[in-house]
Amino acid sequence: MEPEPGIPAGSSPVPQKTFHVLVGVTGSVAALKLPLLVTELLKIPGVEVKVVTTERAKHFYNAQEIPVTLYSDEDEWQLWKGRSDPVLHIELRRWAHLLVLAPLDANTLAKVANGISDNLLTCVIRAWDLSKPLLFCPAMNTAMWEHPITARHVEQLRAFGYTEIPCVVKKLVCGDEGQ
Repeated sequence: MEPEPGIPAGSSPVPQKTFHVLVGVTGSVAALKLPLLVTELLKIPGVEVKVVTTERAKHFYNAQEIPVTLYSDEDEWQLWKGRSDPVLHIELRRWAHLLVLAPLDANTLAKVANGISDNLLTCVIRAWDLSKPLLFCPAMNTAMWEHPITARHVEQLRAFGYTEIPCVVKKLVCGDEGQ
């Protein structure tokens, strides 16, 4: 098949749309995997990634290993100075086509399930456009995972229309075996 006039061979007449993935990382030891997660997402053609981190998540990874824009609570307050200035959590909500919470620790799970919006990430989630997908990947110690309140919190997120990526069974950093 010959290419259309004016379109070089091997290119598509339809412009490629960039798909925006916002990764939310919380204070679970699984945040160690953030550099790997971002690297793998960037291998997908047409995907652009930004990361929103909680303060506690910063303990588990080296920010220098994250090859994309990384936002934290401080950025929310530095951006906004006056009434007409952009609000970062709203700008990120608008930018993203998909929000992936990986890992989602027990503390942030509880906050989201109960509507608490006390940091940049929980504000993005609270403002999230429910017509767009939100994936959450719970990650916590087995004792925390098995507590009855955790099941209630996970069910609440599902009731919001969010999609759970289930925990995996493995040896945990603390030495326990479990989810």
